[in-house]
Amino acid sequence: MNENDIYKAIVDVKQGTLSRRSFVRTMAAVGITAPVAVQMLLWNDVAMADATLQYKPTKAGGGGPLKILLWQAPTLLNPHFAIGTKDQIASRIFFEPLAGWDADGNLIPCLAAEVPTKQNGGIAADGTSVIWKLKQGVKWHDGKPFTADDVVFTWSYAADLATAAYTTGSYKDIRVEKIDDHTVKVIFKAPTPFWADPFVGSVGQILPKHHFGDYAGARSREAPGNLKPVGTGPYKFIEFKPGDMIRAERNPDYHVKNQPYFDTLEVKGGGDAVSAARAVLQTGEYDYAWNLQVEDEVLKRMEASGKGKVDVTLSGNVEFIILNTTDPWTEVDGERSNAKTKHPTLSDPAVRRAFNLLIDRDGIQKFIYGRGGVATASFVNQPAQFKSSKLNYAFDIDKAVKILDEAGWKPGADGIREKDGKKLKYVFQTSINAPRQKTQAIIKQACQKAGIEIEIKAVVASVFFSSDVGNLDTYSKLYADMEMYNTTQPQPDPERFLNQCVSWEIATKDNKWLGRNISRWSDPEADKAYKAAQGELDPVKRAALLIKVNEIFCEANILVPLLSRNIVGGSVNNLMVDISGWDVTTWNVASWYRST
Repeated sequence: MNENDIYKAIVDVKQGTLSRRSFVRTMAAVGITAPVAVQMLLWNDVAMADATLQYKPTKAGGGGPLKILLWQAPTLLNPHFAIGTKDQIASRIFFEPLAGWDADGNLIPCLAAEVPTKQNGGIAADGTSVIWKLKQGVKWHDGKPFTADDVVFTWSYAADLATAAYTTGSYKDIRVEKIDDHTVKVIFKAPTPFWADPFVGSVGQILPKHHFGDYAGARSREAPGNLKPVGTGPYKFIEFKPGDMIRAERNPDYHVKNQPYFDTLEVKGGGDAVSAARAVLQTGEYDYAWNLQVEDEVLKRMEASGKGKVDVTLSGNVEFIILNTTDPWTEVDGERSNAKTKHPTLSDPAVRRAFNLLIDRDGIQKFIYGRGGVATASFVNQPAQFKSSKLNYAFDIDKAVKILDEAGWKPGADGIREKDGKKLKYVFQTSINAPRQKTQAIIKQACQKAGIEIEIKAVVASVFFSSDVGNLDTYSKLYADMEMYNTTQPQPDPERFLNQCVSWEIATKDNKWLGRNISRWSDPEADKAYKAAQGELDPVKRAALLIKVNEIFCEANILVPLLSRNIVGGSVNNLMVDISGWDVTTWNVASWYRST
């Protein structure tokens, strides 16, 4: 299929002679994934589809309690500080963006009255601005009206470097103007092909100016709203015990007709993925369990009870390892793993290359993750158009040994390789979770055969993924030689996902370790390609630039991908949920209901 054939198909969709679904399937047959196909329709003025879950209740309320298990317990409820997925999910119950992403990559309006297009005047022809029309009649949970002032404030709040927001990268290089009480204009510095970043999805949640206005900049951490949210969402805040539990009640003034169905919402944290799976799939004590990172064979046995089912959703998430090229054991300017330092041994490319060969990805997929992931060597895996065809992986202990020998790393009397008095001994950290500890053990065993000693460290998930600047064991500090976790791709476009690879996003003490680049490693060519991609309107050229960023970090073995992760959750049989691989789990929680 050539460019003319694709354009003809788009015209057929616009004229109604070809359905959106048929178009997406036709594109998939030639290697263009659903989210990319949807973006092609949007750019050519084909309106977005409705949300993927058909909502059947005819009135709000009456559904009783909804009980969710978020076993990595939330510790804060401000989405702009939510560096951990668990905190993004919890915040989204109360705060909302202008639009979110459904499972097919459709952009669905939330606080916006409609999705901007060129046809409705929302998208500038030159790609330098977007006009959002806001939904009218929306109220904050305290009864105050939601207006354009809140949107403009959220931009200024997140863009202020003194706020040290996790979302700063989406806002600092744009300008937002109020046109009237229900219209805002987002202005970009240059043509911006992926304009649906600020105010969209997990990074786009709007804060009430009247609650956060006095707490922007340096006072941002003092805001009561960080723990007691007043939002526009389907549920109103009742109680929050950080690291434990959230309670909320139905918002009677919610701006979507007949939603939400449930009267109350409880989010319970703590425990582990196995106990969460059991509480839904076997006992039915809870309605939904998030992130069931449990061996697939265990999940299948639990499903056999007949009370619940496992939901598997395609996503752009990836389970990977960061190899620290900075020194995690020496403090400089009040922080370890300072970007100014150099790791004694992992700064050697040969050591990193050898380590990459000591990972049995196929075994990890087959015997641990099953439906939960697919072995990969690429940091970006979805949509497929952005995945590198150049990167590949191998499990080869003999080759790793040869590389280390040739680089001068020789076994010492204790069998551990060393050079110039420095030994290949590492602390390998991750969160406490059975599949992760089994993965650590598999890698440790292979490393031992190659003369590398691994000390396994496992941190409680609520601590590891915490945004607490005083905690030394958070993953964003990277106070270890290497660490493993799953990072989420919050959009069907990898631009924001790949800002984990740019120099200006390096996590530091100054930005409260909220910078997206946890590795602290940077490359001028990656920076250059990323910036070029931000302004490249040709989709093929832009994809090539983003692929280059991915390849630079993977080929340097700074980011060592293991698995392209699917979203695995569990729900009781009669619960109807709407899960998207391109947004947080609770992106459309207002539409959840029971079928009987």
